[in-house]
Amino acid sequence: MKLFDEISRTGRFDESQVLDRIPLIKKTQLSNLKAHLYKQLLICLRLLSRQNTTEIDIRERIDYARVLYDKGLYRQSLEILSRTKPIALRNNHYVLALNILEFEKFIESQYITRSIENRAEELKKETVALTKKIERTQAFSNLALQLYGLYLKVGHVRNKSDHQYLHDFFESNLPVYNLDQLDFYEKLYLFQSYGWYYYMNQDFANFYRYTRKWYELFEEYPEMVVEETALYLKSLHNLLSSLYISLSDERFINMLKVLLAAPAQGLIRNLNQEGLYKLYYYIHLVNKHFLEGSFSEGIKKMPELVALIKENPYDWDKHRILVFYYKIACMYFGSGEWSTSITYLNKIMNAKTPDFRGDILSFARILNLIAHYELGNQALLEYQVKSVYRYLGKMSELQDVQNEIFRFLRKTPKMSKNDVKTRFQELHDRLVKLSESTYAKRAFLYLDIMSWLESKIEGKKVEAIVQRTYRNRVGPSQE
Repeated sequence: MKLFDEISRTGRFDESQVLDRIPLIKKTQLSNLKAHLYKQLLICLRLLSRQNTTEIDIRERIDYARVLYDKGLYRQSLEILSRTKPIALRNNHYVLALNILEFEKFIESQYITRSIENRAEELKKETVALTKKIERTQAFSNLALQLYGLYLKVGHVRNKSDHQYLHDFFESNLPVYNLDQLDFYEKLYLFQSYGWYYYMNQDFANFYRYTRKWYELFEEYPEMVVEETALYLKSLHNLLSSLYISLSDERFINMLKVLLAAPAQGLIRNLNQEGLYKLYYYIHLVNKHFLEGSFSEGIKKMPELVALIKENPYDWDKHRILVFYYKIACMYFGSGEWSTSITYLNKIMNAKTPDFRGDILSFARILNLIAHYELGNQALLEYQVKSVYRYLGKMSELQDVQNEIFRFLRKTPKMSKNDVKTRFQELHDRLVKLSESTYAKRAFLYLDIMSWLESKIEGKKVEAIVQRTYRNRVGPSQE
């Protein structure tokens, strides 16, 4: 308790300070004391979490059954197991249910507790059915996780070769299934898998279709909203992402309201859930400003987000933080604050040993070139164009859209003032044609190059162009 009080008082562990302030503790004892304190804290946290987490409650009941078994109270042990198994099955905790079945079989095989002949057949059937269900669920969850890992590394498909690889991988790992026979978790991981597959393929209509199915699954199983709050929040996040990409403004705003209502509904009950909520809140707050073109209003929230990233109380991973830096850079770019945009792009480009999201790393460099162009850094721009061109070539990220941008930026130092506007229009027209290509879509997801070009052609701010596009899209009745 003295050690706990000392750490609580200072907020950190300093070995020399602890030994100095608590003479009763010897240096040789400190390691064991820390381990014991850590264990006691975990026990307390487990007890506090028991009422809110069904899984912990089930595990505790299994532990009680084991204690009774060790005392030779076999019937009482089986009674606890028989009462706990329906709870596990009802909440879709099939691995725990299988553990209970295995324990029941173990007790029944050693002690005559009831009619063993009928009981043995009954336990066998339950075990076989559960094992098949768990195997299928694992196959779906493995596929969803592998696709997510592939997305973190590569991003969207870049060409026919990428598409074929993804298609073959997906089809070869997708289990045979009958949708009507699947339970909650099997459907959940199935919809996740299809969602990632179509998202990476830039088939955003089907991406929306499966993110909607994922969200509606929680409406079909409302009790799972509390049981699997993290997955519920993620379903909202992915549905909002699909609506953002498809420019479904009204539906996006309606679903954003559902996300914002989560704390008032009592769904945010621990630090993990709070971290996920904050993560999705800021992602879609930024996306809302991108849709509306309200960059000047959006940058007012950026210092708050930057401070949260710096403190990082939720332990967000490096990938999340780099994505946030890119979104922040785009927000400042849209408001015309080129230097600040470059500051955040540099955080991405200077990231140590990045082994994921080659697309984010690549488009950060392209946006950086455009920001330097806006600042008039022609000498620096000429050198950086060559550097970025070589970088994208090594990363296999060099495609038609990037080539057109490079070709334009290379020529800018030689352009006369009278010639610039014409060149901007020519680049705009070429990119309009390229935007119709399936594999060129991703370039326009990460970089609103068309709005920037229109701003240069018309002599207006990027913000004004995006706001006009937004008004034309939603109409006067929905503004």
